[in-house]
Amino acid sequence: MPELPEVTAIADFVDGRAAGLPIRRVDVASLSVLKTADPPYTALVERIIESVGRVGKYLIIRTVPGPEHPDADPVLFLVIHLSRAGWLRWAEDLSPRPLRPGGKSPIALRVHCGLPGEGFDVTEAGTQKRLAGWIVRDLSEIERIATLGPDVLALSRDEFADILAGAGGRIKNVLTDQRIVAGVGNAYSDEILHAAELSPFATAKTLTVDQVDTLYQAIHDVFTDAIGRLEGQQVAKLKSEKRTGLKVHARTGLPCPVCGDTIREVSFADRSFQYCPACQTGGKVLADRRMSRLLK
Repeated sequence: MPELPEVTAIADFVDGRAAGLPIRRVDVASLSVLKTADPPYTALVERIIESVGRVGKYLIIRTVPGPEHPDADPVLFLVIHLSRAGWLRWAEDLSPRPLRPGGKSPIALRVHCGLPGEGFDVTEAGTQKRLAGWIVRDLSEIERIATLGPDVLALSRDEFADILAGAGGRIKNVLTDQRIVAGVGNAYSDEILHAAELSPFATAKTLTVDQVDTLYQAIHDVFTDAIGRLEGQQVAKLKSEKRTGLKVHARTGLPCPVCGDTIREVSFADRSFQYCPACQTGGKVLADRRMSRLLK
């Protein structure tokens, strides 16, 4: 799943190529991807892409009227949430043929902008279709954005501490709950907790002052490193570059690069997380959740 560093890199990549370009055509192969109908997706045609950025893990494409329609909506946003298996591909050789709705192609949405052939595809692999897109006049119209917590990198240390003190539950869940803090997903929460030497099952509001300090610094260190490694990379290479920087996530059974202990996994119905017992849980092995119990 693309998280804050990947969405930042995708936004920067597309902004560097699409900002200032007119949208010539929008093709939708999967109508279920669009969660709004007013304005229609055809309203984006002949508008200018002003900028591409992010809010949390959402890709924000801001458009303004083109010279042919100066009285159109002053701002329209195309907002994309890539979810678990979504991605964006920039191309300079897009086919002029319309997408076929309901086909087997992973392409859900195509935006032609700039010269013929230029533009990008929004794709989704797999059978679980969670990719989502909105076209709105104001970002607050999207409930999932309106209810986002503050961007995790925008928080001061004291603001972060206050959030943890008021949060209930395990620190893993708090970090990945976008209503509490925005931007952290499953993979990077594993990396952050490993760097902070904290158990995923530690209770957020009972962390000591030193643990809060360490966790706050770990968030910034992990994300700064990831953003730095992804900066300037082609979108097609971001997934592989992300994997090269992971120390515990998706590395079950491999040695921890810090201490050499075996990385373990806890699995749930549709996801899993990884951790190092020696670094994070005092050597205790947390039971796989499929066993419905915790070894103590």
